[in-house]
This record gives sequence, C-alpha cells and structure tokens, in this order.
Amino acid sequence: MTKHDAVKNGVIFPIGEKNETYAQFFIGQSYLQSLVTDSDINVGVANVTFEPGCRNNWHIHHDGYQILLVTGGEGWYQEEGKDAQFLQAGDIIVTHDGVKHWHGAT
Repeated sequence: MTKHDAVKNGVIFPIGEKNETYAQFFIGQSYLQSLVTDSDINVGVANVTFEPGCRNNWHIHHDGYQILLVTGGEGWYQEEGKDAQFLQAGDIIVTHDGVKHWHGAT
C-alpha cells in the first residue's frame, strides 16, 4: 500500500464522488461525501478528500465557522497574513467567520 492509498480508499468516512459541484474552487481533484443529510439540521458536515497536491483557492466563509478535522494524510492550512501550517491526521483547525484562508493536501 502506498502512502496515499488509505486516504484514497476512505480512512474513516466514504470518499464520495468527484467534487464536480465545487471544482471551480479547487486546484486538482477533490471528492465530496455529505455526512449529514437531514434537511432540518442547519449545519453542513462533509468528508472532503484531496488527491495529493490538490488545494482549494483562497476563500472566506460567512455566517459561521469552518471546522477541519484531519482524518488522514498530510496537508497545509493558511490564513491570510499568517504562515502556512503543516497538517497531519488528528489536527483540528477552526476558521472563524470572515477569515480568508486556503487548505489542501501535500
């Protein structure tokens, strides 16, 4: 098994389908699997898997937070004006409302 096989095959949650809906916001291939599908719950919870080298563009979340739970692999997270942070399985990142940032896989 190669270093990335465990992530590619789904570490904890299913990898989902190719993330075509949001592909315009990514450099490289990502996959998306919604984890909470109850329309009465007003929070998005999803497993987003990044192929090696995939990252998203600089972006801002409004009206809430983004919580990243790194379940496998390695990657990077950076907020505007700060140094990039190396990420590995077990890391948790909380991005506050209005903070410009990006994240992706090594």
